[in-house]
Amino acid sequence: MDIMTLLQSAGYDVPPRLPSAAVSGITDDSRRVRGGEVFVAIDGLEKNGADFAGAAVAAGAVLAVCEHDLPGLPTLVVPHARAAFSRLAAAFYGHPERDLTLVGVTGTNGKTTTAAMLAHVLRKAGKRVGLIGTVGNFLDGRALEKVGGKELSNMTTPDPAELFCLLAAMREGGADTVVMEVTSHALALSKVEPLYFKRAVFTNLTPDHLDLHGDMERYFGEKCKLFTRCEGAIISLSTPYGKRLAERYPGALTLGEHNLKNVHSTGDGVRFTLLQAASPLTISIPVPGRFVVENGALAALTALSLGVPPVLVRDALGTFAGVPGRMEQVVKNPLDIRFYIDYAHTPDALEQLLLSARSFRRPGERILLLFGCGGDRDRSKRSAMGRIGSRLADLLILTSDNCRSEDPSAILADILKGVDKERPYKVIEDRAEAVAFAVAAARPHDIVLLAGKGHEEYEIRKDRRLPFSERELVAAAMAKRLTEEGYAR
Repeated sequence: MDIMTLLQSAGYDVPPRLPSAAVSGITDDSRRVRGGEVFVAIDGLEKNGADFAGAAVAAGAVLAVCEHDLPGLPTLVVPHARAAFSRLAAAFYGHPERDLTLVGVTGTNGKTTTAAMLAHVLRKAGKRVGLIGTVGNFLDGRALEKVGGKELSNMTTPDPAELFCLLAAMREGGADTVVMEVTSHALALSKVEPLYFKRAVFTNLTPDHLDLHGDMERYFGEKCKLFTRCEGAIISLSTPYGKRLAERYPGALTLGEHNLKNVHSTGDGVRFTLLQAASPLTISIPVPGRFVVENGALAALTALSLGVPPVLVRDALGTFAGVPGRMEQVVKNPLDIRFYIDYAHTPDALEQLLLSARSFRRPGERILLLFGCGGDRDRSKRSAMGRIGSRLADLLILTSDNCRSEDPSAILADILKGVDKERPYKVIEDRAEAVAFAVAAARPHDIVLLAGKGHEEYEIRKDRRLPFSERELVAAAMAKRLTEEGYAR
């Protein structure tokens, strides 16, 4: 694409005396500039992108995009560099967003399951669906590992160069609809600047990411941005922020006590009745967990609003198999110890996980909870999670979880501030050892919840990402136990 065409397609005026050139890509990383790329100078937390514009041009960038003029360099001056990054990436990939029906799902918890459920329903309705989110990117149910010859990152909402390349690949692969998780980070950093959503879905808002946003009002404000760029909204009233959001958008469909009835939750799944325009719709989903009710009802309301027939919505959700790492039962065994892996890493998610388990445990069964908190992230939630864990679990096992640059013992000390020391708890810093302890400590018929890792198959320590599979660790420890107890033959 010619640079003049690119800028005009992105909605920018062409700078005077800009030489004509072919554009080979868009990047914000001066270290990886290739000849013919446009470099967008974005200010990070520690460094200013403009400081690297000269090096980018020397490496072959045909244009530097910056919020102020850079004398001696081919420069496009823009009001907001992050927004420009998104607009230019969209233009470079031929505006794939204009050919797709987009549905955005946002909220602190439940984005992944809600988006996956909705994509499943839409596929059953005959749509060719792309899915972008925390556990990966999929086209019509098939995982996408690479686009444009590059491996995809594991960001919930990818950065613009990857996001629009991914949307273009989905369009070229025949997708007509894309369901995507939209994080507060993505909204704050203008990653979805050119996107307009057919539907926007709000799950809930509870404390998280305050290391970035500062306080809940700013966090809420970022979430609200999604609803300024959508045709219709579906909002859960389960938190006060959902109620406030619904007041701002009186035409939104809402989910709450007024239309969610007859809720039942067991270890095998959930059932509820959704009151909607035509007639009551009773839905069963073969996935356990209280959160599945809200997520399933939001997915159902969204699908119905998009014209999917009620019977098809009901039948599709009845075949939903769950999401990896979301209340996922692993390693079934003759002792009937039930192991669940879950991504819960916020106070609200941890509480919902524990309440779900308590709702279907039988008399005499204990709940063992293993969890840690991530390093270099919001510290304010650590003691709250310790308090919730010690209150609702029968045995609490505290351990590490992606400590990054922090000392894991310091993270554990923060969690311990909220723990009731009169209740049973154990601190085992090494997570593999903690998993082995949980398996050994569980009695027949107990419920063991391993929270925080979910779908992740790695552990981050300092700047290293090390292989770490909680599923494999549980399986190995359980096999060892069964052998020692004479079950293995």
